[in-house]
Amino acid sequence: ILVGGGLSSCLIALGLAEYQPSVRVIILEAGDAICGNHTWSFHETDLSGQDFRRLEPVISHIWPGQKVRFPAIARELSTRYASIDSASLREAVRALKDIEIRENTTVDNLQPDRIALANGEVLRAPCVIDARGFEPHPALRLGYQKFLGQELELAQAHGEMLPTIMDARVAQLDGYRFVYVLPLSPTRLLVEDTRYSDGGDVEDDAFRVAIQDYVSDKGWEVREVVREERGVLPITLAEDVERFWRGRSPGAVPVGLRAGLFQPTTGYSLPEAVRVANIIATECTSLTTETVFRAVHAHARSRSRDQSFYRLLNRMLFQAAKPDERYLVLQRFYRLPQRLIERFYAGKLTAGDKLRILAGKPPVPIRKALSCVSESQALEASAAS
Repeated sequence: ILVGGGLSSCLIALGLAEYQPSVRVIILEAGDAICGNHTWSFHETDLSGQDFRRLEPVISHIWPGQKVRFPAIARELSTRYASIDSASLREAVRALKDIEIRENTTVDNLQPDRIALANGEVLRAPCVIDARGFEPHPALRLGYQKFLGQELELAQAHGEMLPTIMDARVAQLDGYRFVYVLPLSPTRLLVEDTRYSDGGDVEDDAFRVAIQDYVSDKGWEVREVVREERGVLPITLAEDVERFWRGRSPGAVPVGLRAGLFQPTTGYSLPEAVRVANIIATECTSLTTETVFRAVHAHARSRSRDQSFYRLLNRMLFQAAKPDERYLVLQRFYRLPQRLIERFYAGKLTAGDKLRILAGKPPVPIRKALSCVSESQALEASAAS
């Protein structure tokens, strides 16, 4: 049983259908439809070649490169970029055999071998997975990446051939702000106003106005707002992974954002969701809550160790840089070699990469940067506040 019908659950269902087709899967979703209303994007180099090929049937768009824009640098990268939208993923999951999808279903209680629904019904299964999205925890200190995006049909061709991953040539509001633009057709764009902020509140109307201003500055005339999506992604500044997982056993297996499994600097969740789906579908031949819990827990501990450098960078971004100067950190980063940038997003930095990122004059005050080094102190400060 998969509780929560988002990205993680759907990728697990697809993986099981491929590698363990005899397994019956139930997805329980509180909302009107599994997959919700989202766009999940990633760099091709975030995944292995095999995983990218396996995902291709549900990828809605692939672009041959990407670009960034900052006040002092404009750059195009040849790294391919891809997006999956809710509709394509939902269609693929609904087409699976031996899957039961229950939408508008509220769960009251999760146990290792059963689910109690709000209507009093009890469902039983040897493996129960909790994929209900992010939940705050005292073992985490966070910043936030928050956004509101609009899919826009324009009155004329926009001329954009590549996604703009970051356009930071905009007023720096509420922390590091940039606009993210995906060209979906010659006349259609997804435009997102994004901010790396200390708080997670999204003022929808203010974000809509910011998008309108950006589009107007580009000279684009909007014919129709096709749809809108919004989100708040956690950005991890400090973590005590043992404390985070302590007490979760023997409950349901957390996955995805629920398990703190995401790229700590970008909040991107798809690459980690693919990795966990692979672990469950290909390595857990005995699909019990206990077995899957051990496998996911081991992966989370390993990833937490690997990502300590990212959390350090995040602390420098949020705690050492002035909010309206956070863009300088990313502007400097995008001067680095493309292969290093690819490894950064994929979570595969080498020791040499880390030295290269920190080398030279830092874009934040050195004294403040040094104050960010201790992760344990960051957690203690978070608990005190």
